[in-house]
Amino acid sequence: MLGFFGVHIAALGAFFTGISTTDIVVCVTLYWVRIFAIGAGYHRFFAHRSYKTGRVFQFMLGFVAQSTAQSGLIWWASKHRDHHRYSDTAKDMHSPRQYGFWFSHMGWIWNNQAQDANYDNVQDLTKFPELVWLDNNRFMPAIVLGVAVLALFGWSGLWFGFFFSTVLVYHSTFTINSLCHVWGRQRYLTGDDSRNNAVLAFLTMGEGWHNNHHYFMSSTRQGFRWYEWDPTFYILKMLSWVGVVWDLKQPPKHVLAGERKLSSELKDRVAAQLAATFCADTLTDSVHARLTKSGIAVEDFKRNLAARIDRGRDAIQHFELPELPELPSVDEVRARAHKMFARSPSMDDIVLRARLMLGEAVSTRLATPA
Repeated sequence: MLGFFGVHIAALGAFFTGISTTDIVVCVTLYWVRIFAIGAGYHRFFAHRSYKTGRVFQFMLGFVAQSTAQSGLIWWASKHRDHHRYSDTAKDMHSPRQYGFWFSHMGWIWNNQAQDANYDNVQDLTKFPELVWLDNNRFMPAIVLGVAVLALFGWSGLWFGFFFSTVLVYHSTFTINSLCHVWGRQRYLTGDDSRNNAVLAFLTMGEGWHNNHHYFMSSTRQGFRWYEWDPTFYILKMLSWVGVVWDLKQPPKHVLAGERKLSSELKDRVAAQLAATFCADTLTDSVHARLTKSGIAVEDFKRNLAARIDRGRDAIQHFELPELPELPSVDEVRARAHKMFARSPSMDDIVLRARLMLGEAVSTRLATPA
């Protein structure tokens, strides 16, 4: 987008006007106010509905958040819900694993597929005509704020106070897509690369506790421990005392303890990651060599193997593959899983699913003509 580059270029205007103490105060104030609006508004309210508020305050949150020029609030919520649904898969256009760091950070801005949003997943927002109007006029709040800053603080206030703070908000927000899926600690098993990052949590008022968030995304609070700095939540908590917001969701004890069981879909995703660390081609070559040496008919072996795998899908807890001694043992797969992933009560099931997937991979390769 030309507008994205334009904001960066406009910030350079401060070199020609100079920077006053007032400009610095304006810049710092606009940064923190708008970072709060992104986290409390775009993210925790519009995307995740993690608390409730009235129509006046939700409009105010949306207006201030859109003053960051990060497109419309309904578009933002739709894209973010897709990010969670497809996190770190090919359908997640913000995934460093899939598309590299720079694309996940800002390259998606120039990608038509990444820009397209299906509003079917945000019908809880499109029912409000004032929010639809705001979304349709996505850059109007930024223009209004820029004009107001110019009128009050002059050109240096515009270049540095407004445009430079907008650049800072851009990149602080974008680091959650990029750096928080690369750099940090994974406390919980989420099936993706989300990480907790204290530095980014400071810069984004608590958004950097990204692994916590992916583990329990409906929580208003994202800093799950007392020492995890989350001022966005603290401010929302204070607003709840005076009735501006209410029904703030927090993670239950079993979630905090990492005892939440994963969905079948998520267990399959993690199992696929685990299975992919073993070389199915090498296993298949070993099976071929054994069959050839033993004089066993490959077609008969494939039929028996396919039948065993089919039964395994229906009774994963009792799945065994004596036909494939080449497969890594349950203990070997479990040991690798413990090195790769955070602790989870679903780990035994994941290990068994990974072995089943390895068996399927060998079966497929045996069935493929040389």
